[in-house]
Amino acid sequence: MQVIVHRIRLHEGVDPARFESWVRESDYRAAAGLESLHSFAVHRVSTNAHANAPHEYFEVISVTSAEEFERDMATDTFRRLVAAFDTMASVVDEISGERIEPGYSAD
Repeated sequence: MQVIVHRIRLHEGVDPARFESWVRESDYRAAAGLESLHSFAVHRVSTNAHANAPHEYFEVISVTSAEEFERDMATDTFRRLVAAFDTMASVVDEISGERIEPGYSAD
C-alpha cells in the first residue's frame, strides 16, 4: 500500500478552527468518494513545546496505488477540494513510500 504524508501550513491570518471545520465537513466527507483511498486523516501538531505555538498539520493518505490516486486527482471532486484547500493552506513538504505489511492496528 502506498502512503503519502503532507506537512501543511496555514496561510497567514487563516483561523485554525475554519481549516479544521473544513477538514471535518468537506475533506473527510469527500474522501469516501475517492476510490483509491484506503485511509486518510489530518493531524494537528505544534511546532514546539510552547502552549501558544502556531499549529501546523500533517495528513497521512493511504492509497491503493499511485496510479489510481492520480486518476482520483483528475476528478472534479478532487479539484474542488484542492481549490478550497489552497485558499487556507499550503503543502510545505511531502514524503511517500510503501507500508511494510501487515502493520499493526488494535481494531
